[in-house]
Amino acid sequence: MTRCDFPAPHPVQFAGSALARWLLRRMGWKVRFEGLPGLQGVLAVYPHTSNWDFVNLLVVKWAIGIPVRFWGKDSLFRVPLFGRWMRYLGGVPVERTSARGLVGDTVAQIQAARERGEYFWLALAPEGTRKRIPGWRSGFYRTAVQAGVPLGLVKVNYPQREVTLLDFLRLSGDEAADFARIAGCLEGAVGCRPGNASPIRLLDASVPRSETIVK
Repeated sequence: MTRCDFPAPHPVQFAGSALARWLLRRMGWKVRFEGLPGLQGVLAVYPHTSNWDFVNLLVVKWAIGIPVRFWGKDSLFRVPLFGRWMRYLGGVPVERTSARGLVGDTVAQIQAARERGEYFWLALAPEGTRKRIPGWRSGFYRTAVQAGVPLGLVKVNYPQREVTLLDFLRLSGDEAADFARIAGCLEGAVGCRPGNASPIRLLDASVPRSETIVK
């Protein structure tokens, strides 16, 4: 049995930016990416240990041309210029007071995108912080399971200056089994500050938290 449930070639491809690819080479980074298996899904980025992650992964995003969304506090989107900039970057406004909750709102947005045949991939850092914590927050996992979409694993390796997005999993809802597979796919991931990387296990399996909401 392979680690990946959606082997390449993947149908959703992107042109990317030649300028960003040139910049990435100048920075000494390389990317392994062969497209996405569908129009909707969730990406988990690991590990997140430094502010440099945002800079490097933003260039990676432009280089491969993948448009991704991220969670942002809804009030930020009501600020005229800043709100437009947030949407441009891929921000998804979420309401903490929503009866459906953060995960429920996101699942609804993904399902609506699926019905319209539109693209919607959500990218999250499940650790939710650059500091080491006992495990991962559960929102990314619950979103992928409830929406019934693939989970893509973005593995960052600073010593080799490589970002890999090749493994896409179909989650079963069995947390222990799913996280064992996730850990296997992310073996060899090393952050900018290795000691800050959190273990690959759920921090809280019962209460979804606002892991990567931009405040």
